[in-house]
Amino acid sequence: MARKFEGCAVGIDLGTTYSCVAVWQEQHCRVEIIHNDQGNNTTPSFIAFTDKQRLIGDAAKNQAATNPENTVFDTKRLIGRKYSDPIVEKDIMLWPFTVVSGNNDKPMVEVSYKGQKKHLSAEEISSMVLSKMKEIAETYLETPVRNAVVTVPAHFNDSQRKATVDAGTIAGLNVMRIINEPTAAAIAYGLDKRTNCVGERNIFIFDLGGGTFDVSILTIKDKVFQVKATAGNTHLGGEDIDNRMVDYFVEQIERKYKVDIRGNARALRRLRSACERAKRTLSSTLTTSIEIDALFQGIDFCSSITRARFDEINIELFQECMETVDRCLNDAKMDKNSVHDVVLVGGSSRIPKVQQLLQEFFKGKDLCKSINPDEAVAYGAAVQAALLCEGIKNIPDLVLLDVTPLSLGLYTTGDIMSVMIPRNTRIPVKRTEEYETVYDDQSSILIKVYEGERTRSSDNNLLGFFSLTGFPLAPCGYPVYVCFAVDENGTLSVSAEDKTTGNKNQITITNNRESLSAEEIRRSIEEAEIYQAEDRKFLRKAKAMNSLDDYIYKMKNALKNKYTSSKLSSRESNKINSAITKATYLLDNDNQESEIFEDYLKELESLFDHILGINS
Repeated sequence: MARKFEGCAVGIDLGTTYSCVAVWQEQHCRVEIIHNDQGNNTTPSFIAFTDKQRLIGDAAKNQAATNPENTVFDTKRLIGRKYSDPIVEKDIMLWPFTVVSGNNDKPMVEVSYKGQKKHLSAEEISSMVLSKMKEIAETYLETPVRNAVVTVPAHFNDSQRKATVDAGTIAGLNVMRIINEPTAAAIAYGLDKRTNCVGERNIFIFDLGGGTFDVSILTIKDKVFQVKATAGNTHLGGEDIDNRMVDYFVEQIERKYKVDIRGNARALRRLRSACERAKRTLSSTLTTSIEIDALFQGIDFCSSITRARFDEINIELFQECMETVDRCLNDAKMDKNSVHDVVLVGGSSRIPKVQQLLQEFFKGKDLCKSINPDEAVAYGAAVQAALLCEGIKNIPDLVLLDVTPLSLGLYTTGDIMSVMIPRNTRIPVKRTEEYETVYDDQSSILIKVYEGERTRSSDNNLLGFFSLTGFPLAPCGYPVYVCFAVDENGTLSVSAEDKTTGNKNQITITNNRESLSAEEIRRSIEEAEIYQAEDRKFLRKAKAMNSLDDYIYKMKNALKNKYTSSKLSSRESNKINSAITKATYLLDNDNQESEIFEDYLKELESLFDHILGINS
């Protein structure tokens, strides 16, 4: 049974560009989206540092153009990642603030605060946004807020989820649960639709936000919300659209005025703000203009952009969204005709071209726009928060069944990834498998834990490893039991046990040094598709080599048997030993094709069966 928490709890959508906080109002039996001190339901995820103070939210964003080097945003794109990540390196080129490498290759934001240089981690910056959301909630509720459910993109890896929990802890929050953003949005939509729902209803959540993109398919039946599949990209959203618009106008300025503004942070910040406004305007009109006085070297920049040109600039990003939609349906083994509702979430889902492509993909199906795309995620998080608290009455009774975004497994002989928990498996989940030692008198075993979709372990992401020791002297094949468990937050724990001796060891995968980068986690499934033929070829060869190796071991043991060896002539014994030597040579020189190992195994089986009458 899930643990219950005491006191008030809120739901927080910690967004790349905007954040939102909500609470379940027991007396009104509904969720309340909490407005900030400016009267807005969403708060910019901006932090600014000056010689006098630190600014958070609207105040920080409003002064960004005059203080670009010390105004920090897009922190969600740094959290849980490494400085050497190619995506981080690319983002750094676009940001006006400075990011440097800290301990363990951790990206650190360098700012000037009260006349001093400070280095802040992404967790610290995110905690400032969370503390602002906590303050907004406490002002509205007139009571201290300690507990919260915080949302993350569905494809956040272990490191990014743990870093988000750390940010909450720094902000003075007890993060009761981490839930996926599209799942939270599905709760918001499903609570309204469930009363009119007869039987199962398949809901497709399309969540295109400021910095991330997620899609999920859920089935709603009675009180059960079950995620069937999820897919996405932790580096695709409104910010990337803005970047393309900025590049378009920078090139236009360079052609028209023969100046390059890329090195001027203040000019770029003002241009970016104008592009963001133009993007929003183009969702309702066919053309808009950009006018910026004294943008650079006294130039008053004035230009216009049509919706058609906007679509042309960003069409690659929009098409990438549709490819992700198709992949999610394939993973769920569901036809697009079986989807009952397509729900739009995230501010960037308002873009007309995105809606057009999505509607065409689903063969003209009307898109659901009944929920506020900016508030839906926080709404669902608030419902989940209420469900986890004691004493909350009048809360809808629902069961949330989420899934793992990537396959989890361990290294086995031949560099083969033995999958324990396939991707899109319902969580929480716990699975135990029996593995065997591969050598005689083996005293220990190394458990290496991976996540990813490739057949070869080394092509996946190493999450962690540990050893189990103290085995008794025994032939190869001694059993070891390995258990994988994923909790409601998506945190993985792995244990290994020798049931004969009672020896046990385990590891909890947290913020490890080798965690997957955002770009790698997006590409892991795509690479599995691209290299599927190569993986099948490798697996066939690895299995053939393992089978041949096992057969050699069996025959060597048979020859050690006094009864068996006494029946062999000297000529037969030499022939068998010669065949074993040749097989061992083949295994030591593994640059052969799989057919060579398969054919020689058949040859060995035929030889031994003929001489000894032993079947393999």
